[in-house]
Amino acid sequence: MSKITIAIDGYSSCGKSTLAKALAAHLGYAYADSGAMYRCVTLFALRKGVIKDGSFLPAEIIKLLPEIHLSFEFNQHTKSSDTFLNGENVEKDIRQMSVSENVSQVSAIHEVRVQMIAIQRKLGKNRGIVMDGRDIGSNVFPDAELKIFMTADTDIRTQRRYDELSSKGQHVSYSEIKANLISRDHEDTHRKENPLVQAKDAIVLDNTELTREQQLEYVIKLIHDLTLSVS
Repeated sequence: MSKITIAIDGYSSCGKSTLAKALAAHLGYAYADSGAMYRCVTLFALRKGVIKDGSFLPAEIIKLLPEIHLSFEFNQHTKSSDTFLNGENVEKDIRQMSVSENVSQVSAIHEVRVQMIAIQRKLGKNRGIVMDGRDIGSNVFPDAELKIFMTADTDIRTQRRYDELSSKGQHVSYSEIKANLISRDHEDTHRKENPLVQAKDAIVLDNTELTREQQLEYVIKLIHDLTLSVS
C-alpha cells in the first residue's frame, strides 16, 4: 500500500506532538502540528493586543486572519518541524502559558477553524503525513487509515507539562498548570465547533505508564498489524 495518513487526537499534554514527530521521523513522513496553528493565531492576537486579560471579541480575531501566514520547516538540529508565523520561527513563543490560557477559546471560533482546517487538508492531500490535534481523525481526515486517540492521567499530564516548561526556563506553578489543563479539557470537549471526541474507529492509547519508546513501538506495531506499508 502507498503512504498513508495518520491522525493523532487527544487531550492536552498527552505527548501527541512528541509521538507524532517520532513516528513521522521513523516512517519518513511529513509532520504537521495542528495545535501549533491555533497557537499561532492566539500568539498573533496577543501581540496585536486583541486579547486582553483573557477577553476578546471573536470578530476582532477574524479580522486578523488575512494577516496570518503559517508554515512548517524541518529543523536539522532538533530533527523535527518548527512552526513559522509570517516567516518567524515561533516554536518557543507559542508554548508560553499566556498562549495556553487562551488557545482553546480562539480555536472554538468558526472562521478560525475553517481556515486552519483548509490549510491542514492541503498539507495532507498527498498522504504520507502524521498530524496531531483535537479533531484530526473526527473531522480533518475522517478517512485516515490509522487514527489514534491519546489520553493519560491528569496528574501525569500536569507533571509532564511542568517539566517541559521548567526545562525551557518558564516558571509556572504545578497548581496553575493543572487548573489550565482541566479548563482546556472542558473547553475542548464542550465547544460547539468540532469538539474533542474519539473517532469511532480510533484506537485509544493511554500512555500514563508508557515511555516514549514504548508508545512509538506500540503504534509501529499497529501499522504492521494493519498490513500497511511504512515505506
